[in-house]
Amino acid sequence: MSFETILIKIEGGVATVTLNRPQQLNALNRQMFRELDEAFEEVATDPAARVLVITGAGDRAFAAGADIREFVDMDPVAALDFSRNAQRIFRTLETMPKPTIAAVNGFALGGGCELMMACDIAYAADTARVGQPEITLGIIPGAGGTQRLSRLVGKQKAKELMMTGDMLPAEEALRLGLVCKVVPAADLMTEVQKLCERLLSKGDVALRMVKEAVEAGTQVDLASGTEIEAKAWSLCFTTEDYVEGVKAFLEKRKASFKGR
Repeated sequence: MSFETILIKIEGGVATVTLNRPQQLNALNRQMFRELDEAFEEVATDPAARVLVITGAGDRAFAAGADIREFVDMDPVAALDFSRNAQRIFRTLETMPKPTIAAVNGFALGGGCELMMACDIAYAADTARVGQPEITLGIIPGAGGTQRLSRLVGKQKAKELMMTGDMLPAEEALRLGLVCKVVPAADLMTEVQKLCERLLSKGDVALRMVKEAVEAGTQVDLASGTEIEAKAWSLCFTTEDYVEGVKAFLEKRKASFKGR
């Protein structure tokens, strides 16, 4: 499958999707959303892709937001369709049954921040800047930002960030829990590859169960969430990986998981 605004490579179990509009700071336009939609579906169903990494072309931006030029003639009906479509695509990413990693190599603003937050794990270059500055355009986040940001950093801090439009340096994003790790820009992809290797050494079914239990469980009350966890936990006992994991532990050796 060929794309014009993104690049996709699958190698060694890792699918890497690169947002490829560097002259526009990898701004998310309608075509890029369409291509990301296709790419996420492809990765989700391709057994050769066990982990997904998303990053941006160049060294300035992960994605500096939506392409504002497309907003000029947008009426409220078109805006509603745009928002719902972007939310659906990012939800597809969020619920993909495989680990997803954002390698934030620069600006992650607006839609770029929303894309980052839809990933399971985010590593950031020390030069990265993240935020939801839509307020400076007289609008608000529309691709899930109001919901994911408040869940990640708390309602009060989220409202402050969205009401001021402030951009956070990488270290502050780390302190707030928006990213998991900050590394020198030159080392970002090396560190992301190390993380991929660690995830690839784990059982695919157990990784999927972690993701499903967290995603579903955090949307409900604690009692319902723990029941979701119990069912996901028990499903792991139907797998060959569970047998191998226990056997390897008792034999004091490293487990060799097969993803089944």
